[in-house]
Amino acid sequence: MLKEQRFEIILKELRASNQVTFEALAKSLGVSEDTARRDIELLNKSGLLVKVRGGAISPAKNPLSFHDREGIFTEGKNAIALKAVQLLKNVRTVFMDGGTTIQVLTSTLPKDAAFRVITNNVALIPILTTYEGIEITVLGGNYNRITQTNVSQQTCVEAGMYQADIYMMGVCAVHSEVGITAAVLEDGEVKKALMKSSRKTVVLSNFEKLETTDFFKVCGLDDVDTLITDLQSDDKRLDAYRHFDIEIL
Repeated sequence: MLKEQRFEIILKELRASNQVTFEALAKSLGVSEDTARRDIELLNKSGLLVKVRGGAISPAKNPLSFHDREGIFTEGKNAIALKAVQLLKNVRTVFMDGGTTIQVLTSTLPKDAAFRVITNNVALIPILTTYEGIEITVLGGNYNRITQTNVSQQTCVEAGMYQADIYMMGVCAVHSEVGITAAVLEDGEVKKALMKSSRKTVVLSNFEKLETTDFFKVCGLDDVDTLITDLQSDDKRLDAYRHFDIEIL
């Protein structure tokens, strides 16, 4: 069983009973108690639970709590975030744009995360401010109330002033032939600018968005370095994407 799958099971059991024990988890996951203990430690660092003697409990309820946003933060987005956060180790500067999947990712960061986040996503600010080690730079522009992002030519110009190690891109649609498309032209232009100023582009997409297209062409899959979905990497629904020089997680 993959680590991410174990994480999902742990969080499900925690939501059901508000507490879990190492012994019970080891039995339900079919792993050793040491493995269950390590999984709990990683989820504790991400703030998704609170490690206690013998197991873990649900985190205290607060406006930024993962569990207070269950209606938005679906299990699929959790799975994507748990994969994506592994790519943020040893980075200095990260681009993040709009979308609830990006919000889940920021909520899943380790408590000791220490890097610079450059974003046009205003909704990330209250989440990111809970991390003392994260420096926040917000790109300017015209504020879109629906997407809670700044999008305009000014946003693109400001993006070009920086150089990021990695760009975490939330998407509207991903197609094996068409590539990445966006529903709003201005949003697509910002994505292009962020890609241009980043060494690596990582696309975050749940499986419902695969093989769909939208209005504005952002880029082809050849311009993407990594595709992260909520599917297992060997799932047949990802076969159409294996012809590209792209990492699939």
